[in-house]
Amino acid sequence: MSAKPRVFVSRVIPDAGLSVLEKHTSPAIWPHDRAPTRDELIRGCKDAEALVCLLTEKVDGEVLTAAPTVRIVANVAVGFDNLDVAAGTRAGVVMTNTPGVLDDTTADLAFALLLCTARRLAEGDRLMRTGTWGGWGIMQLLGHDVHHATLGIVGFGRIGRGVARRAVGFDMKVLYSDEFPAPPEVE
Repeated sequence: MSAKPRVFVSRVIPDAGLSVLEKHTSPAIWPHDRAPTRDELIRGCKDAEALVCLLTEKVDGEVLTAAPTVRIVANVAVGFDNLDVAAGTRAGVVMTNTPGVLDDTTADLAFALLLCTARRLAEGDRLMRTGTWGGWGIMQLLGHDVHHATLGIVGFGRIGRGVARRAVGFDMKVLYSDEFPAPPEVE
């Protein structure tokens, strides 16, 4: 039986992902909360057949030349600005990314920030934590209602549409601006 392929993972990952890797590969996990330096990344890739990296790691011809056993780079990011795809192609290295994986998560966060700002939650939290809240007042931290408000979205791609879907649940009127009009069924 052949040995499991060695995978260098440039950041600690959730247990669910780690268990899959451990079942099929021999993973080496970067143990720190910070991104590896370029030299640390290159050392980590030594003798690895695969690299799982984040957008914080620049993977270019220099890294691939220093790690000739790497056959695939799995970028845990929607984009691939950190990957030199041409260098990967020349080296015969497959380079992947994860488009769409964070669309709903990002839309959730955007809507959470909208609610937090409109309802002045951070300010109220700060008053409570510092012990400076003086008690309830009818006008204190009133903020703005979100329900039935009008929401303007700049960019109506996957994330913008996700924010719009959340806004519908608050009976908001949604306006958007985008270079490309949304299909009629989305309008």
